[in-house]
Amino acid sequence: MASAVTNAVVPDNKAAPEGLTVRTRQEGNAVITEVRLEGKFATFIATIDDLLEAASTAEKALRIAKAK
Repeated sequence: MASAVTNAVVPDNKAAPEGLTVRTRQEGNAVITEVRLEGKFATFIATIDDLLEAASTAEKALRIAKAK
Protein backbone atom coordinates (compact mmCIF):
# COMPACT_ATOMS: atom_id res chain seq x y z
CA MET A 1 0.00 0.00 0.00
CA ALA A 2 2.87 2.40 0.80
CA SER A 3 4.20 2.11 -2.75
CA ALA A 4 0.84 3.04 -4.29
CA VAL A 5 0.36 5.97 -1.91
CA THR A 6 3.89 7.20 -2.66
CA ASN A 7 3.21 7.00 -6.40
CA ALA A 8 -0.05 8.92 -5.96
CA VAL A 9 1.72 11.75 -4.12
CA VAL A 10 4.95 11.97 -6.16
CA PRO A 11 3.44 14.04 -9.02
CA ASP A 12 2.92 16.83 -6.44
CA ASN A 13 6.68 16.85 -5.92
CA LYS A 14 7.17 18.14 -9.46
CA ALA A 15 4.34 20.70 -9.46
CA ALA A 16 5.55 22.68 -6.45
CA PRO A 17 5.66 26.47 -6.87
CA GLU A 18 8.88 28.45 -6.53
CA GLY A 19 10.17 28.54 -2.96
CA LEU A 20 8.45 25.26 -2.09
CA THR A 21 10.19 21.89 -2.06
CA VAL A 22 8.20 18.67 -1.61
CA ARG A 23 9.96 15.31 -1.45
CA THR A 24 8.11 12.04 -0.94
CA ARG A 25 9.71 8.65 -0.52
CA GLN A 26 8.83 5.20 0.73
CA GLU A 27 10.66 3.61 3.64
CA GLY A 28 9.36 0.11 4.20
CA ASN A 29 5.64 0.40 4.88
CA ALA A 30 5.85 4.12 5.58
CA VAL A 31 5.44 7.10 3.25
CA ILE A 32 7.67 10.03 4.21
CA THR A 33 7.00 13.51 2.84
CA GLU A 34 9.24 16.47 3.56
CA VAL A 35 7.95 19.96 2.82
CA ARG A 36 10.19 23.04 2.90
CA LEU A 37 8.89 26.52 2.26
CA GLU A 38 10.46 29.90 1.73
CA GLY A 39 7.37 31.98 1.14
CA LYS A 40 3.76 32.39 2.16
CA PHE A 41 2.31 30.14 4.83
CA ALA A 42 -0.92 29.85 2.81
CA THR A 43 1.08 28.05 0.10
CA PHE A 44 2.30 25.57 2.70
CA ILE A 45 -1.23 24.90 3.95
CA ALA A 46 -2.56 24.42 0.41
CA THR A 47 0.28 22.01 -0.39
CA ILE A 48 -0.31 19.93 2.74
CA ASP A 49 -4.03 19.83 1.93
CA ASP A 50 -3.28 18.57 -1.61
CA LEU A 51 -0.85 15.93 -0.32
CA LEU A 52 -3.28 14.62 2.27
CA GLU A 53 -6.10 14.48 -0.27
CA ALA A 54 -3.97 12.52 -2.76
CA ALA A 55 -2.77 10.10 -0.09
CA SER A 56 -6.27 9.61 1.29
CA THR A 57 -7.74 8.98 -2.16
CA ALA A 58 -5.04 6.43 -2.98
CA GLU A 59 -5.51 4.64 0.32
CA LYS A 60 -9.30 4.46 -0.09
CA ALA A 61 -8.98 3.16 -3.65
CA LEU A 62 -6.56 0.45 -2.54
CA ARG A 63 -8.82 -0.65 0.30
CA ILE A 64 -11.77 -0.95 -2.09
CA ALA A 65 -9.65 -2.88 -4.59
CA LYS A 66 -8.42 -5.27 -1.88
CA ALA A 67 -11.99 -5.87 -0.67
CA LYS A 68 -13.08 -7.14 -4.10
